[in-house]
Amino acid sequence: MKTGIYLRYGVAASLVLGVLLAAGLSACVAQAVPTVTQTAQVIAPPQATLTPTPPPSSPTPVPLAATVNGEAISLAAYQAELERYQAALGTQLATQDQEKALNSLIDQLLLAQAAAEAGFVQDEALLQERYDRLVAGVGGQQALLDWMAGNSYTEESFRQDLARSIAVAWMRDQIIAEVPEVAEQVHARQILLYNSDAADQALAELRSGTDFADLAAQFDPLSKGELGWFPRGYLIDPEVEQAAFELQPGDYSQVIETPTGFHILQVLERDPQRTLSPDARLVLQQRALQDWLVKQREQSEIQFLTE
Repeated sequence: MKTGIYLRYGVAASLVLGVLLAAGLSACVAQAVPTVTQTAQVIAPPQATLTPTPPPSSPTPVPLAATVNGEAISLAAYQAELERYQAALGTQLATQDQEKALNSLIDQLLLAQAAAEAGFVQDEALLQERYDRLVAGVGGQQALLDWMAGNSYTEESFRQDLARSIAVAWMRDQIIAEVPEVAEQVHARQILLYNSDAADQALAELRSGTDFADLAAQFDPLSKGELGWFPRGYLIDPEVEQAAFELQPGDYSQVIETPTGFHILQVLERDPQRTLSPDARLVLQQRALQDWLVKQREQSEIQFLTE
């Protein structure tokens, strides 16, 4: 089950909200009207017997998996999400998968809550249009109902999740729209090796006058070490990225050790305002969404009620 920039763009995980409260009815007892005879003898009415109205029964609490800013994620919704995770993976869930399932529900609820606070109003016509489109896409109402049954949904929970997914997508779009279309970028290439001795030897060859492009082609004949243009926040290894933005065109770095390996980087060009490639903008949008969720979690009251 994938998250990220396409965070549950289709149907989000469901949340069962609220408990219906029962209301009691008070009873009224009418007094009998006294009867007067010709002898003026007053016959007292029988004493009315007042029967206390029993208090309304307390509703059975709905078991919860978590609460987010006071809004509940039911245990049933969480367990249904776990079943969908397991079906997608085809294996028994590990503890980290269980955490991912619950965190996914929490992230969606945070986005939906933020959408409501930002003024988003659910469009019932749009919701029905999306539902009808799904019906048509799977081959009819019964086919969709069969799919729901096989994926731990009731029709009610499915519609709830569909409505939430629309709010989640709306809020996600507000966040990623803030990522600019242009940014400072560098054009670089690298020599990537997998042990320090080989990296030190390559650096020594560069210092002795070997051309960087020729040496990079020896170690990587296919791409010749080409990294292309990229902005800050794009590369997997932040150490490599930091070095790239510290170098001037034509300069190369020292050996940079990362979990990926040992890098020597050369910057070819710099541009303070270059249009982002679709892939680079997608990565920056992903990071913007992740950063938003981290900040939102820090500012929210989240209570976990299940292990």
